[in-house]
Amino acid sequence: MLSSRTKGVREAGKPHMAGRRTAAGGLLAAGLAAASAEMTAGAAAFAGSSLLRAVRRGVPRHAWPSIGATTTTSVVRRLHFTVAAPGSLTATRDVPSFPIYYNDVYEVNLPSGHRFPMDKYRRVRERVQARLANADGLERSIGVGAGEVRTSFHISPLATLDELTTTHCPSYVNRFLTGNQTEDEIRAVGFPWSRQGVDRALSSTGGTVAAARAVCEEMRARSARGGEDGEKEARRAAGTGKGDGTAPPAWSAHVAGGTHHAFRDRGEGFCVFSDIAVAANVVLRDYPDVVRRVLIVDLDVHQGNGNAVLFDGRDDVLTFSLHCSHNYFSEKRRSDLDIELPAGCTDPTYLGTLSHWLKRIEAENAVTVEGGKRVGSIDLVFYQAGVDVLATDRLGRMDLTARGVRRRDRLVYDFCHRIGSALVVTMGGGYPRGEEWGSTIEAHADVYLGAHQCLSELMLSGGTAEGKRDT
Repeated sequence: MLSSRTKGVREAGKPHMAGRRTAAGGLLAAGLAAASAEMTAGAAAFAGSSLLRAVRRGVPRHAWPSIGATTTTSVVRRLHFTVAAPGSLTATRDVPSFPIYYNDVYEVNLPSGHRFPMDKYRRVRERVQARLANADGLERSIGVGAGEVRTSFHISPLATLDELTTTHCPSYVNRFLTGNQTEDEIRAVGFPWSRQGVDRALSSTGGTVAAARAVCEEMRARSARGGEDGEKEARRAAGTGKGDGTAPPAWSAHVAGGTHHAFRDRGEGFCVFSDIAVAANVVLRDYPDVVRRVLIVDLDVHQGNGNAVLFDGRDDVLTFSLHCSHNYFSEKRRSDLDIELPAGCTDPTYLGTLSHWLKRIEAENAVTVEGGKRVGSIDLVFYQAGVDVLATDRLGRMDLTARGVRRRDRLVYDFCHRIGSALVVTMGGGYPRGEEWGSTIEAHADVYLGAHQCLSELMLSGGTAEGKRDT
């Protein structure tokens, strides 16, 4: 079982599997006591701040007028991209919804020459919307039938203090929100502190939380409609998307996030808070009837070191990171499953390795239910879809083609379909060379377009469209 790991040597394409420390009850109790004291102190220091009210409400300081509201573009797709009137996030019996959140409305003015491609978020979102909607953005209704996907775009809400402190210590949250960080803390993150940056960091986390809540609400609604009250097999069937009367897949996305280098009390590598970790902890707390186990599939070129540490010793969250063995910018950490691939890795090696380990995870995390049926024990997958594995990436050191990255994405989507899990897709790394942004923007956009196409094909094929096309 991948959940019972032993120490090993990390080799190219081979796993390093760290053991869980689930028996450390005394240490856990002591840690919880210390955390409680820290949270009390942090909350007291933060209680009088006007920021607290804004963060609790999940709105920016400048009171963006449409925050939290659905934007005016909602899409229903058959074989070509068309536009329909917006509706609920909840899917109909035969039509899946695919809510997409975005946070590029929170603009950050970085110093001239800064190496982070901040504008890519807007460009990717616009590319996805242009492909999924008419160019003029006008809404009109069309019929709904097999193969369609109801897609809606939503501005990412700001993460609340309650959500952030499921994962990050209040004193760290307070220092960041109020600009009281040290020069070393600011340098480690890589962004100069600004109020614009605060809103961006909060929305980067809040959008992933909102996307996760959307799929959990959908699963909860299906459970209520089916009268199963969250029973395991009902949840598994809810994710299959088969054409036999069962519900379509519950997927959502965020055109941001994937900030996997943040730790409990500090950030690094352009990551302030870990959006995926916060979202996972929130849904495990707030939706225990539909989510009991979470899997993080991290395919950024860099190891998801922050999430590895944040979920170390947790049996309810499995962390899987497949990354470049020669591209660490800080200390290596131990995920539940770490797979290292060499610099210069090409499509065949990468895709073969990923396919193997996804099948291993699938096989070793299945349970037998009444009647002898084997179903997945993973309720929700977070997919960190970094595209810095591209050969054209400035920081990546790997050699994948655009087609290879699309095939990588499809392997993940087919995996989620097979195990019947809900899915939240986030962005990840992607660093253009100079002014050559095209390949990076296209690869990021293809992540979301590929998920949309997979959903559509599943509906058209009655749930048997695995690997049907090279998206």
